[in-house]
Amino acid sequence: MSDLLEGLGKTVRTLREAQGLSVHDLASRAALSTRFVTEIQAGRGNVSLVRLGALARALGTSASRLIAAAEAEAEGEGARPRLVALLGVRGAGKSTIGAKLAVRLGVDFLELDRLVESEAGLALPEIFATHGERYFRRLEVAALRRLLAARQNAVLATGGGIVENDEAWVLLAEHAVTVWLRASTAAHWSRVVRQGDPRPMAGRPAAKAELSRLLARREPLYRRARYRIDTARLGVEGSVRSIAERIGA
Repeated sequence: MSDLLEGLGKTVRTLREAQGLSVHDLASRAALSTRFVTEIQAGRGNVSLVRLGALARALGTSASRLIAAAEAEAEGEGARPRLVALLGVRGAGKSTIGAKLAVRLGVDFLELDRLVESEAGLALPEIFATHGERYFRRLEVAALRRLLAARQNAVLATGGGIVENDEAWVLLAEHAVTVWLRASTAAHWSRVVRQGDPRPMAGRPAAKAELSRLLARREPLYRRARYRIDTARLGVEGSVRSIAERIGA
């Protein structure tokens, strides 16, 4: 039982930090005392089902998922596979940095958009044109669940809008090390242009301003990631090294 409580404490702390919440913030959301949340995180609080449910809802998950994660934690973190999920808009460097990070860690590099295409049997443009964004988001969750079920060590480049998919975000926060690759609007824009991708500019003279607004809207969501990497300052190799150091590789 003590191992399970300790696992629950680690799980709660990980989810809280991934969402950028202080202990006080979490306690307020769950209508619990700060002292109680502190005791839970320390593995000393024997929580009732009602309080566990309140804590889970405040973290955007369910009591059953918290218990499952706590049990997995209690069984030994070192034995569990690790998924490093890279977040950021197009031009963040997820593919470039992700591929190099995977080599450094000795694991596979995967792109969630490609897994979604495999799930659908269609290319991304066809998915959006035929079925729309809501359908794509459902496929995104399905592909992510399939990857997690495979228990595969990997570096995963996610789609730019995954932080706006609540169900997908909960899965990442619970089961992956999330890393936000951040940069300015100008840096993102120049990278996309250098890649020769005409989509952001095609028939849209205000595309750069739209990118700026997109970044502003998503920034609070990206900030929930466990780690933030300034790719403009560190460059590709520096970013790879920084991520590897932060996750203890």
